Amino acid sequence: MKKSQKNILAENIKRLRKQHELTQEELARKADIAYTSLTKIEIWVIKDPSVYTVAKIAKAFDVTIESLLVNE
Repeated sequence: MKKSQKNILAENIKRLRKQHELTQEELARKADIAYTSLTKIEIWVIKDPSVYTVAKIAKAFDVTIESLLVNE
């Protein structure tokens, strides 16, 4: 992923989470990932999450991985 795509990923996850009215803890549970990982992805501490993790987040939102990587 390009640097800008990673930042877009973090922004899109946060935006979708708020649209779905989920807390970080609720989304982490729904995506079956660690809460700390999700928070670090959202604040861009983890700048290169695994494709596996991104796929789990996409599945939790019922969207494609690609849709998390594009600027809307």
